[in-house]
Amino acid sequence: MTETVGALLDAATRRLTAAGVETARTDARLLLAAAMRATSDRLLGYPEAPVEDRAARGFAAALDRRLAREPVSRILGEREFWSLPFRLGAATLDPRPDSETLIAAVLARVVERSAPLRLLDLGTGTGCLLLALLSELPRARGIGIDLASSAVAVATENAMRLGLGRRALFRIGDWDRGLAGRFDIVVSNPPYIPHREIEALAPEVRRYDPRLALDGGADGLAGHRALAGLLPRRLTPRGIAAIELGAGQGPAAAAIYEAAGVALLDRVADLSETLRCLVLGGNPRKITVGKRGPTV
Repeated sequence: MTETVGALLDAATRRLTAAGVETARTDARLLLAAAMRATSDRLLGYPEAPVEDRAARGFAAALDRRLAREPVSRILGEREFWSLPFRLGAATLDPRPDSETLIAAVLARVVERSAPLRLLDLGTGTGCLLLALLSELPRARGIGIDLASSAVAVATENAMRLGLGRRALFRIGDWDRGLAGRFDIVVSNPPYIPHREIEALAPEVRRYDPRLALDGGADGLAGHRALAGLLPRRLTPRGIAAIELGAGQGPAAAAIYEAAGVALLDRVADLSETLRCLVLGGNPRKITVGKRGPTV
């Protein structure tokens, strides 16, 4: 007997809810839409629509993966970030809306978006930070560095799919080792979860995000110490860095950067009002990039 959209969604929602998935209905709708090659909004208006057997089987397989707490984005193989589609890989973090705070923080300080800026993304993963910025800065060019070769491959593919391949270069590296030159903008989402806290993370993160991109050492600040050591030699005199933080890390991270001689220019909260980003520079005065001189 052919199932309907409404019946499949209701059954899937019950199962996902029982498994502890908080976004059960939304997840079920996204997975069914993908299996039917339709938009999730379209499903809302047609609960009585029949679902072909092939689509129903694909939905059942995807639902089993979600019941194992695999994130929807990894099941679908893609996540939207800054309104752009990004492919994922086993060695990349799943880009999250919180990280869009870094993009907004950088763009707020770029007064001439057509300036030929140089960008650096350390720990690039999918390339989402670098590529989102390049999509907004039409004459900018950038380099993304990641320790995992498979992450570099995913980021390179994302750049090509987004039409940004000519302005983005991705390479394997350990932070800035072997890199030459200075940059107008540096961005990074470093590993910042204290080692002992990783096992307490949600299954979607603990099981499916790469440990290398999560583990920030004993206190979660190892990545910030590495960045603090390299920013003075990588930023141009008017350059800025936007660095992502874990919840509650603001004071300790800021102290690390300031002790290394990197000026704290701003603290930026995400949409949930959690401090998520430090804006840093080589000059303690307020700096805007993309023009001939600093704005103070």
